[in-house]
Amino acid sequence: MSILIKNGLIVSQNMNREIFYGDIYIEKNFIIEIGKNISTEADHKIDASGKIVMPGLINTHAHVGMGLFRGMIEDLKLDDFLKKTFDLDSKRTDDHIFYSSLLSIYEMVRMGTTSFLDLYYSEDIIAKAAEEIGIRAFLSWVTLDEQFTTQKGNPLKNAENFIISHKNKERIYPSIGFQGVYVCSDETLLKGKEISEKHNTLQHMHLSETRKEVYDYLKQKGKRPVEHLYDIGFLNENLVAAHTVWLTMREIKQLAEKNVNVSHNPVSNMKLGTGGTAPVPEMIENGVNVTLGTDSNVTNNNYDMFIVIEVAGLMHKNEKWDASVLTSQELIDLATLNGAKALKMRSLLGSIEEGKAADIIIIDPEPNGLPLFKENVLPNIIYAIEGLNVDTSIIDGNLIMQNKKFRKFDFEKIKNYIKS
Repeated sequence: MSILIKNGLIVSQNMNREIFYGDIYIEKNFIIEIGKNISTEADHKIDASGKIVMPGLINTHAHVGMGLFRGMIEDLKLDDFLKKTFDLDSKRTDDHIFYSSLLSIYEMVRMGTTSFLDLYYSEDIIAKAAEEIGIRAFLSWVTLDEQFTTQKGNPLKNAENFIISHKNKERIYPSIGFQGVYVCSDETLLKGKEISEKHNTLQHMHLSETRKEVYDYLKQKGKRPVEHLYDIGFLNENLVAAHTVWLTMREIKQLAEKNVNVSHNPVSNMKLGTGGTAPVPEMIENGVNVTLGTDSNVTNNNYDMFIVIEVAGLMHKNEKWDASVLTSQELIDLATLNGAKALKMRSLLGSIEEGKAADIIIIDPEPNGLPLFKENVLPNIIYAIEGLNVDTSIIDGNLIMQNKKFRKFDFEKIKNYIKS
C-alpha cells in the first residue's frame, strides 16, 4: 500500500527539529520521500492542508488490560485503592482482559498514540487485541515472587514462554516486566534480567513510585530502591522504570550512569495522591532519558497522551516557579524521540524522516480555533491540542484511522461485549 500526504505542516522531529510545509510519500511500511509538490501516484492521497503532521506519540507505561475498570476505583486512599484493584483483578476472565485491551488500544490510536509499552500478565491475550487494531505493542509480562502472584505457574517461566512464542510476530515486541521491589526479591529481579539478556528484550518496572515504598524498602534493606538495584548490578540500558518520583540526586546519577530510561507519569501520580513531584528537570540535566506514560485508565481515566504532555509541562514549571523549565521542544521530544530511544527503536521511530517507519498522525486544529503557523505550532500542540483533534493515524504504513474513523475495526464489538 502507498500513501501520499499533501500540504501538511510537518513537525518532523528530525535531527534539526525542522518544521515546514510539505508532502510525505509512504510505500509499504516506510517513509520514502519528503518534500514539496510530490506528484507520485499513491493508493491513498490525503490532503493535510491546514493540518499538523507529526510522528505518532509513544506511551511508555500502560496497563491496557485494565480498560473496563475505568471509573470503578475512585477517591480512595492508596492502600484501599490497591486492595480493591487486586480484588477486581483476581476475578477476571480472558474475555474481560481481551475487551479491556481492545478498548484501551482503540482509545490510544484514536488519541494519536502509535506505540505503547505495557506491563501486565496475560500479555498473550493483549497481543491479540493489539494485532486486531494494528498498533505497535511492546508487551512486558509482569513478574514477581511466586508467594505474591495470582498467576498460574511461575511468573518468570510465564514471561520467558511469552517472549519465545511472540518474538517473531509483526508489530509485537515481547519482553519481561517486574511489578516492583516490594514484591520482587533480588533473585527474581536478577533471573528476570538474565531472561531479558538471553532474548535481547526490554525490561519494564514500577520504581520508587511512592514515599511509603521507598521508606519501607529503606528499613528492610538499609538502602533506597535505586541504590540497592545499582549495587546488585540490576540497573541497565534496557530497563524502563516507571514513575521514579521519590529519588535523591545520588540515585539520579546512578540511573544516568547505567543509562536507565524513565517513564514519567504525571497525571497518574497526581490522581493517586502519591505526593511529590518526579525530579524530571534534574534527570534531564544529568543525562537520563525521560519519556512519558499514561499509566492505566484506572489511575488516569484516559489514554490521551496530549494531556500527559501538557500536565508534565505545567507541573514542572509550577514546581520550579520558572516558566522556562521544560520547553515546548523538550516536551515534544519526551513523547516521541525519547520514547523511541527507550524502546530501542530510535532508528525507526520518533521522527518523520526518509527511511524511517511510517508511524504518523495528522491533527486537525480547527475545532479549537487555532492559528496554524510554524512559529507557534509546538506550544499549541502541547497546551491547546487534545487527542480528539487527531484526524488520521498511520502505523507501520497502514492507514488505521482516517477522518476520525477506523478503516477496519468496528467499535460496536466492544460495546456489544459491555452490554452482554
